[in-house]
Amino acid sequence: MAPRPFWKGYLKLSLVTCPVAMMPATSESEKVRFHTLNRKSGHRVVSQYVDAVSEKPVAEDDEVKGYERGEDEFVLLEDDELEAVALESTRTIDIDMFVDADTISWIWLDKAHYLTPDDPVGEEAFSVIRDAMEATHTVGISRLVMYRRERAVMLEPRGKGIVVWTLRYGDEVRKPEDYFGGIGETKADPKLMKLATTLIEERMKPWDPHMVSDPVQSKLLEIIEAKKKGRKRPAKAKAEKEPTPTNVVSILDALRKSISAEKGKGK
Repeated sequence: MAPRPFWKGYLKLSLVTCPVAMMPATSESEKVRFHTLNRKSGHRVVSQYVDAVSEKPVAEDDEVKGYERGEDEFVLLEDDELEAVALESTRTIDIDMFVDADTISWIWLDKAHYLTPDDPVGEEAFSVIRDAMEATHTVGISRLVMYRRERAVMLEPRGKGIVVWTLRYGDEVRKPEDYFGGIGETKADPKLMKLATTLIEERMKPWDPHMVSDPVQSKLLEIIEAKKKGRKRPAKAKAEKEPTPTNVVSILDALRKSISAEKGKGK
């Protein structure tokens, strides 16, 4: 069963408007979550803000946002001042520009959400906007208040629906040349490239979500289930010994041995 929408509003392109619903495309609700307890009493521990100097608890009414301008110096911002810079509308995705779909790198994409029409009457308008982006190979750019902050969002047509990606801000994405700039211009030897591509082809498989399953999650559930039934927790698996790196074997020999090993597995 599809989860209930966490956001409802309107999708707008100029004078075309339709009601829409949105829900996160990913979920962490199945993850094992823990509470911090007092070992002696078994009661849950409650978090509380404490003054860093006096070490006394701070009342909720006395909590205020502060921007650090120097050592132990802060500019205080009240809630109404923070709200004044927010978008006026938190319920309308107004697409005010479009860009070529291939020009936005994956590194700008943050969190994905599924956007669907919220009633049969608005489905035609939704379909027109979706199909027009698909036909022109473009994505829409808009702004929206999500998760208590204003976010830039990208609207991408996907099948019968639209995926809304929250986008990272410009100052959040680091320039790759700052990290890759020091790498030399060394070109791979054609003979090595041929062997490496052969090794890749040997390991090619169709994509399957099980490839990114979480083994730690499964083991945690085993431990929890064993404790619920009063059994001892499963024995810790012995880690395989890591091979000792060596520079004696050449890249050529290493690739040849790797390909031979892959073919052996196939047999």
